[in-house]
Amino acid sequence: MLARLRSWARAVRRDALLLWLAARDPRVPPAAKLLAAAIAAYAFSPLDLIPDAIPLLGLLDEAILLPLLVLLTLRLIPPALREELRARAATLAERPVSRAGAALVVALWAAATALGAWWLFARLAGD
Repeated sequence: MLARLRSWARAVRRDALLLWLAARDPRVPPAAKLLAAAIAAYAFSPLDLIPDAIPLLGLLDEAILLPLLVLLTLRLIPPALREELRARAATLAERPVSRAGAALVVALWAAATALGAWWLFARLAGD
């Protein structure tokens, strides 16, 4: 069962990558492109619609909502193009992960959070 779950998670990740590619492909219909961009941005974002700290509900977006939105968007992409993008996404998914890139993203989020907190504190202290 654990192997099936891992396989399913890899397929969802690959399809999220497929949506990122679809959002940038000029052959994808405009509505599918817009939806693909929004879902890919959410899938790869560290922010969640429902925080994971909330028991059971926290997994709702990753386990149910995100896969359903991915499936809906995939249906809006022509089948031949979808298969081409799926093959490209599978190739990209096999690449090694950049730890430096991940560190940069975390550093940018931390800097943005610190800047926002500083601005908020300065704003509240000034009032």
